Amino acid sequence: MEFLEVIRKRKTTNGPFLDKPVSREHQHLLMEAASRAPSHFNSQPWRFVLIEDKAKREQIAELGGSSMERLIAEGKFFERYRPYFRFSEQEMQERRDGILIDQLPGPLRPFTRQITSPGALGLLRALGVPKVLGEDNRKLIAGSPLLLAALLDKTEYRPGELSGFYSILGLGMAIENIWLTTVELGMGIQFVSTPMEIPEAWQEIKRILEVPDELELMAVYRLGYVPLEKPRPRIDWKSDHRKRISQYVFRDSCRTPERDD
Repeated sequence: MEFLEVIRKRKTTNGPFLDKPVSREHQHLLMEAASRAPSHFNSQPWRFVLIEDKAKREQIAELGGSSMERLIAEGKFFERYRPYFRFSEQEMQERRDGILIDQLPGPLRPFTRQITSPGALGLLRALGVPKVLGEDNRKLIAGSPLLLAALLDKTEYRPGELSGFYSILGLGMAIENIWLTTVELGMGIQFVSTPMEIPEAWQEIKRILEVPDELELMAVYRLGYVPLEKPRPRIDWKSDHRKRISQYVFRDSCRTPERDD
């Protein structure tokens, strides 16, 4: 695949992966891609844990499901991410960022635009939506043949210092290398974010992975091979739009937006 085509095809996989182990060859290619990312003075502060063990994957999946259920039920999910929700193509065309909520369970469709309101939250609870979404999230994680934990070496990662910024920057570039490589390998990847938002859940993942004091757990991802037909989750969205160049690029100073072609 041509390099620019890989960049343009990079996506997040919201649905399930094939029930097929990720080959050791492909796992190592992903890790090599990560290692090729730039880092401050070639410090390479990143560390990774490849998680294939079924028991560990299921433990992390339980935490992913329970944290999703709690965040939805308490309204924290919608409160935190409401600024990114779009509810029409017109809004998406104008803003060209965020996510277009285009799939909801039947009972919720009449309430699409009110989905984040206190009244809609009560309806979500009454319909058991938090539990359903939590279970969906658990199944997605448990059914992923490979989980990947990303960590930073604390000798380099020192929050509040420039080295902390450089370390996060380097890890971000390493993960983007991994993400792009999944496109080439016919794989998908998704951020397992909800446990990060519940401190006790995040601590439990650290315990499961036996993270030592000298490392900081930064993120967890789920990976696998993508099926040809991609079933969509019950609540799903599109995020294909990108801002026009005039919306995020300037010429010579921040006062002059770059012109669109």
